[in-house]
Amino acid sequence: MAADRIAILGAGSVGCFIGGCWQAAGLPVTFIGRPTIAADVAENGLTVSDYSGWQVRLDDIDYRTDPSGLADADVIALCVKSGATADAARDIAEHGRSGALVISFQNGISNVDVLERALGERFEVVRGMVPFNCAYLGEGRFHKGVAGAPLYAENLPRTRELAGRVGAGPAELTLSDDMPGIAWGKLLINLNNAVNALSGRTLLTEIRERDYRRVFAAAMREGLGILERAGIRPVKVGAVGPRLMPAVIDSPDWLFNRVFIKRWKIDSKARSSMSDDLAHGRTTEVDYINGELVALAQRIGVKSPINSKIVELIRVAEAGAEPWAPAALRREVLASN
Repeated sequence: MAADRIAILGAGSVGCFIGGCWQAAGLPVTFIGRPTIAADVAENGLTVSDYSGWQVRLDDIDYRTDPSGLADADVIALCVKSGATADAARDIAEHGRSGALVISFQNGISNVDVLERALGERFEVVRGMVPFNCAYLGEGRFHKGVAGAPLYAENLPRTRELAGRVGAGPAELTLSDDMPGIAWGKLLINLNNAVNALSGRTLLTEIRERDYRRVFAAAMREGLGILERAGIRPVKVGAVGPRLMPAVIDSPDWLFNRVFIKRWKIDSKARSSMSDDLAHGRTTEVDYINGELVALAQRIGVKSPINSKIVELIRVAEAGAEPWAPAALRREVLASN
C-alpha cells in the first residue's frame, strides 16, 4: 500500500526539520510555507541535521507557498505559530481533503480546541508535541540542537500507522495516551523560551547563567502551583520530572554546569523559537506559553505575578527593547513576586 502523503503546513524551522526527516525516511512530503524559505530550498536543497552529527541533504523538495498542496494530503502536520492557527484552520477547511488527519505540532495548549471548533467532523484532529528546538541556519539547513527527544502524538490507529512508517530517527513519533499532560509538561519547559528571548543569547550561553535560570525556575514554580490548584497533572517529557525541575534549574553554577547541563545535550547552535521571532521582528508566542498560565490563573482566581511580568517584558521586547543582562532580569522579574 502506498504511504499516505504528508503536508507540512507552516514549513519553517520545525516544520522543515520534521518534513525533511520524514521524507528521508521514505514518506512523500509537501512543504507549505514562506516564499523566503521556498527560494532558499529551491536554490540549496534541504538539509536536516541534529546534535549527534546526523545529517541528510535532500534535493527533490516539493515546497509551495500556497495551501493548494493540502488537497492531496492524507496527513497534515500543522507547524504554524499559534497565533496563525485560525487562519491555518480556514486553509485546511477550504483546501484539505475530507477525512485527513491533522496533527497539531504547536506550542501551547489551546490550538487543538481552535482546530476542532473550526474543522468539525470533516477532519481528524489530534494533539502532537515537539520537545526540541530547531534552528534555521540558512542555505536550506535546519538543525535540531539536542540529541534524542522524539516527537509525540496521541495514541490512535492512524498515528500508530504513521509512527510505523516514520520509523526510528531524529523525528520518530512516540505515542501517548495522556497528551494533555504531556502538553502541559512541555509548556513548563517552554517557559525558558521567553527567558532565552529576553537574554538575546543562544540557549547554551543563557542557561549557563544562574540569574537567567532563577527566572526560569521561578516561572516554573509559579506554573506548577497554578496547575496544582487547577487539578492538572503535567507529565515528565525530559530528563527530569516537572516537580524536581525547578530545583535542578536553580542549582548553583558549579553544580548545574558540571553535572546537570550534560543531560540536556544542548549544542552551540540551539536557540528558542521566541528568540528567533524577536530577532526577525515577528510577534512571539508568549501568549500561548507563559500567557496560557496567566489565563488559567485568572480563570481559577489565583495570581501569576512572575509569568505576567515575563509576558509584559516580551511585549516591550517585541517593540524593540534591548536584551536583558542576567542580574538585571532577575531583579526585574523576581521583584514582581
